[in-house]
Amino acid sequence: MVLSAAINKYMYLTVKPRFGNTFRVSYSRTELRDQVDYIEHPIVRECLTQLDVHRGLEIVSIADLPAKSGMGSSSSFTVGLLNALHALKGHFTTADQLAREACGIEIDHLKEPIGKQDQYIAAYGGLQFIQFFPDGSVFVDPVICSSETKRELSRRLLLFFTGETRDASSVLEKQRSNTNGRLGALRRLCGLARQMREVLTAGKDLNVFGHLLHEAWETKKSLECSISNPRIDCAYQKARDAGALGGKLLGAGSGGFLLFYCEPHRHEQLKQALEGLEEVPFSFDPQGTKVIYVGEDHW
Repeated sequence: MVLSAAINKYMYLTVKPRFGNTFRVSYSRTELRDQVDYIEHPIVRECLTQLDVHRGLEIVSIADLPAKSGMGSSSSFTVGLLNALHALKGHFTTADQLAREACGIEIDHLKEPIGKQDQYIAAYGGLQFIQFFPDGSVFVDPVICSSETKRELSRRLLLFFTGETRDASSVLEKQRSNTNGRLGALRRLCGLARQMREVLTAGKDLNVFGHLLHEAWETKKSLECSISNPRIDCAYQKARDAGALGGKLLGAGSGGFLLFYCEPHRHEQLKQALEGLEEVPFSFDPQGTKVIYVGEDHW
């Protein structure tokens, strides 16, 4: 189980019919292909295959944050592309359907050693408590708390980019290979997620949330040594010394973004302590994937 939130950093996708019968796919590079099977971008190829798309398309993506940084950009891309393709074909889709289809593509077809949390939060948005069951089912429950609690939580969370990106698959593969030896830690993480939700729903002292976040990070690091590294540990300790009650490295580990819980009157002290890292202001977003424009040339 996880406590997860969508934030106001986005993956934008434009999908439109293309004159002729070729496929132009533009991301960090540009591909021009005659057939879907020849497209090298694995997610694009699988999404088009799953939705039985054979007519020419132009697909362009732009992201607010860098790839391979632990912010769920790959799953946001998958969910967003599926949403756009369904809209192009005139299909109504639910958040649950989009999340399940995205998981099917990334986990079942592409065999990525990842979980399902990124796909589900990208599809649903908001602040959610998500539970994953052995039979593959997923329960998504919104965290019911006062607007003041949500505003205060957002105000006390700060995000910093470490400057390092990594391949999540390699880190997650190492974690998965030793799962049986870490069941106690995994169960503890589930319990901490539940406790953090209870802090929010019961309107308790939010500082308890910060302390739980610290305990969760220490527990997660025990799963696999590659989750952190000396540079990340150093930055984390500097933040703690400057007033952060807790924090964590987002995503699989080894790089990306550090999130900290810090009371507002200590923010400037924290920023000075981490002056070598780029702060990324953010807020929670109540919505998940969304079609923001439908042109006249849809199918």
